[in-house]
Amino acid sequence: MRPAIVDEFDPPFTVTEPSAQTIPFVFNVPHAGAVYPAAFLAASRLDAMALRRSEDAFVDELFGAVTDLGAPLMTARFPRAYLDLNREPYELDSRMFDGRLPPFANTRSMRVAGGLGTVPRIVADGQEIYRSRLPVDEALHRIEWLYKPYHRALRLLVRRTAQIFGHAVLIDCHSMPSSSVSREDGTKADIVLGDRYGTSCATLLIDLVEAALRGRGYTVIRNKPYAGGFITEHYGEPALGRHALQIEINRSLYMDERSMQKKPAFAVLAEDLSRAFTQVISDIDGEWVTRPIAAE
Repeated sequence: MRPAIVDEFDPPFTVTEPSAQTIPFVFNVPHAGAVYPAAFLAASRLDAMALRRSEDAFVDELFGAVTDLGAPLMTARFPRAYLDLNREPYELDSRMFDGRLPPFANTRSMRVAGGLGTVPRIVADGQEIYRSRLPVDEALHRIEWLYKPYHRALRLLVRRTAQIFGHAVLIDCHSMPSSSVSREDGTKADIVLGDRYGTSCATLLIDLVEAALRGRGYTVIRNKPYAGGFITEHYGEPALGRHALQIEINRSLYMDERSMQKKPAFAVLAEDLSRAFTQVISDIDGEWVTRPIAAE
């Protein structure tokens, strides 16, 4: 019998499918979840708005039109402050829990040290989330019943896409605080593309995405300060025809970061993203054939 942890989100994630998948792309939004369980809010020392600072608010809506382009869109409904899908399954801080973590848990990663493990200790602005330690079983249940099913479903989408087209492209969609992308020359990046410094996808892919976004007037940089996390690193296997690219969008482009309300420019950005990926898809040719393999 599944625990109440699953029913609290009902469902924990969604996969929005196109009428037919016609392109070798899968879009993934792991941090836009905005369903906050009452027990989680009660255990937190922060109010709901403070917890939402870690959320990639509305990113699923920004990329909602990709299904019209012929690609599936996967979205988590549980929030990043509750469970972070862009981490290893067991990146856990032993100081957060009552009880002993399993011996295979990674307790010494830089992300754990910074408070941003699979079950985060802090929100994005550095505030501690919990009033007291959590039972170890609470963390393990979140991983077993939310994290693992999510990644199973994502792997199946990527595998299915590769089987249909001969290759697959995973676009991992995020947003970033405007304060994190100020540069020394005073300019701010609108979009950061991450390909793990050239290891998670073919150069052609990131080149085309950057060109399409720059052509619409956006300031685009690569890999700094975001090169891609667990998802980009572990789903990107270019030698096997599986490519992963992370895209981080400056939140100030489309929302008020204090009130977390959409700006009027939201619709313009969503349209620009749709048109940019339409262009990318049309520009990919040769070994990147976008039509599905004919059934035998």
